Amino acid sequence: MAMTSRERVLAACAFRPPDRIPRYDKFWQYPAEWEARFGPAAELTDIWILPPDETPFPSRARPVREDASSQYAIDPWGRLIRTPKRGAYFTETVEVPIPDGVDPEAVEFESPMDERRYLLGCADAAAAARELARLNARYCVFIKTGGPYLRTTFVRGEAEFLQDIAADPELAQALADKVGEHITAVGVEALRRWDLRDTGVWIYDDMAYNDAPMFSPAAFERVFLPAYRRMIAAYKAAGARYVLLHSDGHILPILDMLIDAGIDGLNPMERRAGMDPVQLRETYPRLILTGGMCNSDTLINGPAERVRAQARELIDLGRDGGVVIGTHSISPEVPIDLFAAYDETCRTYGDFALTAAWR
Repeated sequence: MAMTSRERVLAACAFRPPDRIPRYDKFWQYPAEWEARFGPAAELTDIWILPPDETPFPSRARPVREDASSQYAIDPWGRLIRTPKRGAYFTETVEVPIPDGVDPEAVEFESPMDERRYLLGCADAAAAARELARLNARYCVFIKTGGPYLRTTFVRGEAEFLQDIAADPELAQALADKVGEHITAVGVEALRRWDLRDTGVWIYDDMAYNDAPMFSPAAFERVFLPAYRRMIAAYKAAGARYVLLHSDGHILPILDMLIDAGIDGLNPMERRAGMDPVQLRETYPRLILTGGMCNSDTLINGPAERVRAQARELIDLGRDGGVVIGTHSISPEVPIDLFAAYDETCRTYGDFALTAAWR
């Protein structure tokens, strides 16, 4: 009998054979042409990642001003953000809430216990409960929180925080600890309110570029590892069955420390950054692998047989569990016919009952 998405993903996480390869994909855009060919985007994934509001200053968010080219606003991270009115996808951070000279201990974050953090964008708790029930009925739902590196750059500034890590690691650790403590409290409360202990938490913390982490392994061990140990221990003490890490880039130099801290799985395994799923499985036989499809080369440039071969490699890795196939994200650069090759391979070769019959 076919498994539900929840059963399928949890079987894979437990290294038990699922009925078919679980999937986790996200789309930057999903044009009508794609929906007509593949169905709704929400039907192409088994996993739903649910974020509480972990921002430190949600009550500060407000528009500030605008000019001919841009709009300016304070966001819930306390940053002054410039948003171009046209021609740009990303925003610019103009000011941060913890600039040079500000004592982190003097900055007070708003309470993690505020009920509004857990309403899922709904009007009230009853509506949020209905939305959570709807998602749980269709998907394997995990909680999402940030991690102590990336979220600290939001309140300190990316360049400023990297300079702190190099020149003032004591300050950098104090900042990471403060942000990590706040995020952890929000994640623990989300676990309690949403009762997602059977699944767990994904920590999103992009810490690397294509060649290496943003900092040395020694700097990670000093500045971030203590916060990671406390965060993962708190999530598991609150009942989270699994804690997975999402980080772009080449994080192999710090991966052993993250696994030692308690990470159960890794996403998205960017091949362009040297994160090869087959090598990861050989080195870490009990690490849950999610992702693995290359969205920067294979799915953009093809050809279709190369797409199918890469998908089959991941599917074969996951026949006995331990793998959720997917991409980092599907951008508009991915041609529809190459995505079709990937989708068809998942639906056919990735159906383990069907391929067992072939064999």
